[in-house]
Amino acid sequence: MANEITAPLPGKIIRMDIEVGTSIEEDMEIMVIEAMKMETIVYAPCDGKIDKIVKKVGDEVEDGDLIATVA
Repeated sequence: MANEITAPLPGKIIRMDIEVGTSIEEDMEIMVIEAMKMETIVYAPCDGKIDKIVKKVGDEVEDGDLIATVA
């Protein structure tokens, strides 16, 4: 079963440090979301490899939106 990386708050993805196939470790910085001129770092929820990415830099996200899956 794949784990999901979801948006922790509404905002705009301004940096993404992952791509399909990237190996990640729990608590690794993987992207930055900007909301109201404040940047929030998003951390990996688990160890694994990025399986699928559904959002990209520049996309607006809402709290809980799926951004990527980890296999």
